[in-house]
Amino acid sequence: MNPLNSVPGAIITGIVLAIIAFVVVPGAGFNELSLARWIHILSGVMWIGLLYYFNVAQTPALAAAAADKGGPGGAGITKYVAPRALLWFRWGAVSTWLTGVWYLAKSHNLGGAFSLGLGGDAVNVYQLTIGIGAWLGTIMAFNVWVFIWPNQKKILGIVPATDEQKAKARKIAGTASRVNFVLSIPLLLCMGSASHGMPF
Repeated sequence: MNPLNSVPGAIITGIVLAIIAFVVVPGAGFNELSLARWIHILSGVMWIGLLYYFNVAQTPALAAAAADKGGPGGAGITKYVAPRALLWFRWGAVSTWLTGVWYLAKSHNLGGAFSLGLGGDAVNVYQLTIGIGAWLGTIMAFNVWVFIWPNQKKILGIVPATDEQKAKARKIAGTASRVNFVLSIPLLLCMGSASHGMPF
């Protein structure tokens, strides 16, 4: 059986290759902080990657499909693609947030990050920078579970809703998703810049 023929098989194969890469690096040893960072990055790529997919591909495509009166419509996307993508999206948000908290706690920066580096006599620039990213990520995860997912369930017919309720749900979910798309840009700047410096 080819492991590349299934999503679980591909994930397991990728993890096995990562472990092999880890083992062959001279001097490598288990480091919980590095593990937390790695899983946080993997989770974040899944979450933000799907956020970008929804905002730059699926939503515009569904609008174009709705406007194309002679076309096939968007039923295939809403029935088969969107529910699966939303599953990975919402749990990617949870995993990203939890592993971010794990990483900050393990590096002794959790309180400092969420207090934006203002806990000492002077501002801790690392904690301020990573803290802005952490707060943006917290707002985004909140949006996923409080605004996007409950309203997507109405839009996709997972829970019963009238046409009027679906129209309202589209607006709320769409706005929350677009807000997350916008917030992800400074979030990624802060996350990368905390350790590697601002790019400008």
